[in-house]
Amino acid sequence: MTNLTNCLDSCSIYVGTYQKYNSRNLYGKWLNLSDYLDYDELLEAMKELHQDEHNPEFMFQDYENFSFFEKLGLIAESYLSNEIFEIAEQINDSNYELEIFEAYVDCIGKMDFQSVYDGVINYYIGEYSDDETFAQYILEESIPESLPNYIFIDWESTARNIMCDYFESNGHYFRS
Repeated sequence: MTNLTNCLDSCSIYVGTYQKYNSRNLYGKWLNLSDYLDYDELLEAMKELHQDEHNPEFMFQDYENFSFFEKLGLIAESYLSNEIFEIAEQINDSNYELEIFEAYVDCIGKMDFQSVYDGVINYYIGEYSDDETFAQYILEESIPESLPNYIFIDWESTARNIMCDYFESNGHYFRS
C-alpha cells in the first residue's frame, strides 16, 4: 500500500496550453506536485512555464498517479482543483493510507471529499483477505468467549449474509 506522501511524490501533470495545442505545438513540461508547497506555487510555475502567452489557458495533456483525484472530479484535461493540496494534507494527517480512501470511493461512488473522509473515519473496519475471513473476525469480536470446537460454521454462507451490512473494495471493508 502507498502512503499519501509517496503518492504525491509520484503525482505529475504534463502542462501545455490550448493556444499552443491548437497551433500544433505540444510544448509543455511534466511537473511533479511534490515540488510545490501548495496550489498557488504550482500555478505560478505553470504561468512561468508559459510566460510567452498573455493569459495562458492551461491544458493538462497527461497526468500520472491521479486516479483518486480523478475519481473525485478534481482533475481533467482543462481543470485542476485548487483543493488537491489541502485534500492531500488532510488524508496524510488522518493516518489512513490513500488506498483506503480509494477503496471507499470504489464502493460508494463519486462524492465530495468531506463525505469520503467522514465515511473512511466512521465506517472503515480493516483489511482482510476475503469475505470469509472478515465474517469470522466480525463474529469472533461479537462473541465474548471462543466457540466450542464441536461447532462448525459454514463461513462462506455466513460471509454472504454478513456482507449485506458491509461493503468491500480491494480487501478493505466498511460498514454500510
